Amino acid sequence: MPDTIIEKILARSSGMSEVRPGQIVTSDVDMTVVIDVQFAHDRLGDVRAVHDPDKIAVVLDHAVPAPTPRDAEHGTKARDFVAKHDIDRFYDVGRHGIVHQVIAEQGLVLPGTVVCCTDSHTCAGGALNSAARGLGPLEILQMICTGQTWYRVPPTIRYELTGAKPAHVNGKDIFLAIAGAYGDATDHALEFGGPGLASVPMSDRRTIATQGAEIGADFTLFPCDDLTEAFLAEVAPDTTYVPSNADADAEYADVRTIDLSTIEPMVALPGTVINNAVPLSRLESVTIDQAFIGSCANGQLADLEVAARIVAGRRVAPGVRLIVTPASQQVYLDAVRLGYVATLVEAGAVVTNSTCGACFGYHMGVLAPGEVCVTSSTRNFRGRMGSTEAHVYMGSPATVAASALIGRIASPDELAEVAA
Repeated sequence: MPDTIIEKILARSSGMSEVRPGQIVTSDVDMTVVIDVQFAHDRLGDVRAVHDPDKIAVVLDHAVPAPTPRDAEHGTKARDFVAKHDIDRFYDVGRHGIVHQVIAEQGLVLPGTVVCCTDSHTCAGGALNSAARGLGPLEILQMICTGQTWYRVPPTIRYELTGAKPAHVNGKDIFLAIAGAYGDATDHALEFGGPGLASVPMSDRRTIATQGAEIGADFTLFPCDDLTEAFLAEVAPDTTYVPSNADADAEYADVRTIDLSTIEPMVALPGTVINNAVPLSRLESVTIDQAFIGSCANGQLADLEVAARIVAGRRVAPGVRLIVTPASQQVYLDAVRLGYVATLVEAGAVVTNSTCGACFGYHMGVLAPGEVCVTSSTRNFRGRMGSTEAHVYMGSPATVAASALIGRIASPDELAEVAA
């Protein structure tokens, strides 16, 4: 029978010829990823032997460098764990970055594979045609020891993309347009395709895939096409993989057509993205205290390039903090070499080291009561970036950069109007 992307991957990983929605399968896991915060759980120290050290990666990302003694201890436990079990894929301080960025740029996420990590935004890997998903600490512990996990095969919602993405529109805008119009997708897989997909670069695909967690999707998947192969040829040139693309006559829970040419810059209002995103052009004036560019969703090199281009030759508005966090050390280094960091700092931004930091409200950019932030990070619910009395709006890096210059949530188009 014809299959969706997720049905093909879960069938392969479970050794079956086909699977169907609702079916429970036991899958072999191709890559299990452990992050620093999981070492808060003592059970990792009890592991006597891992199933396959070549299928495990350890990435320090959430609290790096360690801001507290407790976080420092997590790093010590991680180092002891990789030494004990001969794990080569260890990304310690200096090699680190936000886990989803690191495993993508290290070629650890490949088409047709199953990838798991405790972080909920592991679905970012779906941009590379992988069944990537965040799972709980005990499930990750099980995978480390057995190399397997189980899934209930989800029904799939297909987004058929038509038209061409406007140059000023980011993957964040595309996602927010979908979240605002269609709401949640709990217990479903999302699949993207169609002729318009060719106009969506890998950076935007990774943004869209990352954000799938915010509408409750189990997986967010893209096909393996020319752009995918070009990305992998750069990061993993000697790696072989088996793409898992949907059959033309696969069955879907719903098929929704999105004309990319009609997408405009979007903003999610505080609280949630589900049925809570509006076109920026319709937003009433919102004065901000902080603007944040970063996270696994929008801390990529392409995002920093956009921000640098917008702020070049300008200054951050008085009373506004612009904080920029590259998604990995490699992104940071590339941004330095290309001059993006100098441009951002000259404009008045603070460029931090790579970490999850402000995105999950832990350090390097938390909000005080009553403050307003416009962010390109992953979540905007109450208390996400600090005080429960702060207000978090979500937009693209272009929107965040322009807002930092004007002092209120605004689009880059308004910069010319303000200058005039």
